Amino acid sequence: MFDPTVFDNLKVAIENQVYDLDNLDEIIRVTNRIDRLELSVMARTFALQFALVDRLDITAEIRLDTALKDLAGEILEIAGETPACTLRIRFYMNVEEPGTLCSHIDEILRSVWEPELPPVQTLSFAYGEAKPVYRNVAEVRFNRRVNEDHMEDIPNLLDHMLQTLAGLKKL
Repeated sequence: MFDPTVFDNLKVAIENQVYDLDNLDEIIRVTNRIDRLELSVMARTFALQFALVDRLDITAEIRLDTALKDLAGEILEIAGETPACTLRIRFYMNVEEPGTLCSHIDEILRSVWEPELPPVQTLSFAYGEAKPVYRNVAEVRFNRRVNEDHMEDIPNLLDHMLQTLAGLKKL
């Protein structure tokens, strides 16, 4: 019989709650779904991207990653291995004036998340545009990995993501 991994269990829990916010509560719209097995390194990635129904141009992403070492340790029941996943929270938006807006974005992230690690914003733009529009990827980072003991944190995590989207919407 198939025994789901920590990754599988977290993935299903996140999916259920995000899709409830989309289909039942109609607060968000899921805009992208990634469910990837990277065969070259035997790693797995799962991500759901979503936006508030009234502001589809600012997107949030909740992402789980796990590597071969974690999967093998869990499946083979290797002593001393603690199966876990890396959790990433990202927000995607376009900014025209990064000098001003990035500091406001940082304030929103810090006030909502109160992170132990500083948020990271990565900007990119298409070369050659007369007036460049910057693509901002803002990431909230965590200093620990997650496992099934953190499942009860998922509603709070999603609530923080919704608060962040609401704050970013006002910029």
